[in-house]
Amino acid sequence: MQKQSAAKAESAVAGLSGRLESIDLLRGLAMVLMALDHTRGFFSEYGFNPRDVTEPALFLTRWITHFCAPTFILLTGLSAWLYGRGKSTSEVSWFLFTRGLWLILLEFTLIQFGWSFDPGLPASLGGGIIWVIGACMVLMAGLVYLPLAALAVFALALIAGHNLFDGVRAEDLGAMTPLWHILHQPGRIALGGGFSAYVLYPIVPWIGVMAAGYVLGPIMQRPAEGRQRVLFGLGAAITIGFVLLRATNLYGDPAPWTVQETPLATVLSFINCQKYPPSLLFLMMTLGPALMLLAAFEHLRGPIAEWLRTFGQVPFFFYVTHIYLIHALAVVTAYVLTGALVLSRPEIGFGLPGVYVTWIVVLVLLYPLCRWFMDLREGRSGWWWRYL
Repeated sequence: MQKQSAAKAESAVAGLSGRLESIDLLRGLAMVLMALDHTRGFFSEYGFNPRDVTEPALFLTRWITHFCAPTFILLTGLSAWLYGRGKSTSEVSWFLFTRGLWLILLEFTLIQFGWSFDPGLPASLGGGIIWVIGACMVLMAGLVYLPLAALAVFALALIAGHNLFDGVRAEDLGAMTPLWHILHQPGRIALGGGFSAYVLYPIVPWIGVMAAGYVLGPIMQRPAEGRQRVLFGLGAAITIGFVLLRATNLYGDPAPWTVQETPLATVLSFINCQKYPPSLLFLMMTLGPALMLLAAFEHLRGPIAEWLRTFGQVPFFFYVTHIYLIHALAVVTAYVLTGALVLSRPEIGFGLPGVYVTWIVVLVLLYPLCRWFMDLREGRSGWWWRYL
């Protein structure tokens, strides 16, 4: 009887060491929204992080893309747990460690070139999302040895408690300034010889988000209906908690919301939370809905689901390809419009309608490329395919 029960339980979670479709769908949605943000960055006249509550369309175009990084990093932790089914802790640790170093290397080489199109040695490196995913993977290589309960405490402490250190400024720490930029406060680090690196994504609290995703792993062992109920309930509780805590203006974000001239602007002020580094309220605002979507995507089917699933199965390929594609399209567009060939960051100045049309074109071009790579990788047994 016990063997039958065990067999049924194993059958219910069959393939978890491979893929869960709901994870691919949610990851694919995050990639699609990320492409919107980067298309806006290359094609529009607006700044990098537009947060003007008096321009709702621009604000919301940026705001919706806030869901990308928290969702992706949470799913990275969850996928690490799924990867570890049937493997020893040391195997999981080694994979996380080596893949993390690989991602950091690619951030400062292949991806750096995609952003700049500068063949020379760059004087300034950028520590973006791939850098922090890689760094967090390296740290997770050690954290996976902790009991899940201890790892959960660690994750919650960093996510909920890191805003207590907002008053600590890197410039006041002397020799510790570079370390604080790496850990908590975005900023530039001098590397010597005229070179520097700008850390946009500090490690804290992103390592807490990845650890939280890892801790969620056992929930995915449950039958579909059970995990949906838990994920949706947890996501709803986090979202409600965000509304209640944000309303108090007591804690969780450096910038309090304020009453604006219009009700809509007041609502936008309410959801205008800090991403660099992500505040507690920023993470609650994004991860709560992400967990509810993860539950809802169990039943998502059809053409849109197929597009999202394809993008979500090849996230790193999508990431690298979309940077090069968007940048190349921007160079070509600027040349057609102005006759000037500018490789680095051509000035185009599209309004939001033009940005959205370009974004759709980018996704249409990306789909067959991602589909090709997904089919190419499927069934490949070489160890190095896991690093792509």
